[in-house]
Amino acid sequence: MDDRTLTDLLRRFGLSDKEVDTYLSLLEHGEAKASTVADAAGVSKRYVYSVSESLAERGFVEVNDHVVPTTIRANPPDEVIERLRSDVDAMRPGLAERYSRVERQAEQFEVIKSRVTVLKRMRSLLSDAESEVTLSLTAGQVPEVRDALADAVDRGVLVLLVVSDADADLDADDPALSGVANVVRSWGEAMPTLLTVDSAAGVVAPPELLRRSTTDRQAIAFAQEQLAPVIVGSFLGNYWPAATEVLVADSAPLPAEYTNFRHTVLQATLRLRAGDPPRVTVGGRWTDDDEPAEIVGRVVETRQGMVEPTNNEFPVEHSLVVETDDGEVTVGGQGAFVEDVEADLARIEPDDE
Repeated sequence: MDDRTLTDLLRRFGLSDKEVDTYLSLLEHGEAKASTVADAAGVSKRYVYSVSESLAERGFVEVNDHVVPTTIRANPPDEVIERLRSDVDAMRPGLAERYSRVERQAEQFEVIKSRVTVLKRMRSLLSDAESEVTLSLTAGQVPEVRDALADAVDRGVLVLLVVSDADADLDADDPALSGVANVVRSWGEAMPTLLTVDSAAGVVAPPELLRRSTTDRQAIAFAQEQLAPVIVGSFLGNYWPAATEVLVADSAPLPAEYTNFRHTVLQATLRLRAGDPPRVTVGGRWTDDDEPAEIVGRVVETRQGMVEPTNNEFPVEHSLVVETDDGEVTVGGQGAFVEDVEADLARIEPDDE
């Protein structure tokens, strides 16, 4: 290997031209005084001392300042190469992690042109759901995702379903609706397919894409935590109120724990309306000072827009009024600001009193 190639390779490891010259001179001498290296490299002795300290920090040389005069010794090339290799290996996880972030960022939006692919993507997202699904889907396509919806319900996921383009006689006894959602509403008109899963990912598709096999319309699959709540807000604020309630599943067995606060509110609402107000234990934070909060008490009221009659003042308002030993406390979900407490986790159980 010629000197130019060796110099270029050493530069790639962050060595300046003068550092390269100094290091190569030291390699030729093995161990030498600063003055000897300075003459060979064409630099000042003071500069050799400065550069040697930098090279020593990176493992290229060893400075013997316990002798007079001070000498500088080049470390064996095998040791230097092993240290460089070790540094590269140590960098690998951090570089790979940051690179994967870029890949995920690039894949946050995907254009889908095929009806088959849309349904496949929806089934995949539904199978990964952990806490909440909101979905509007044409009546003809419900059987395509029925099993995935039923499995989500069985896992304890809150599923809110609007069946669009539906016949007027669609009712709770329809076998296609059995076990597919906690609440089902219907709408006679065609509407976009809107799917969100755990307020983090989903699919938006025009009705034509699922109704016809040949169309130039396209769907978008997304995985972005900033966008998904906006889609959920549109679903609950625009489409859900316009649809007609068809089915409300029975309340879930207690005790149960939910990280999804809307599910807590739904279950508490169903219990209240059955004359069986539950107790809750809520962990979260006080919204006025951001301090940790733990609330224990009986639910005496809910404000919600999931089941009729609704009583929330704005679409995403879903809250509890909890009677505690210290008085009534209002509890909301993620992003709560009008309530006293923002909940992270809620446990709901029967009230034994």
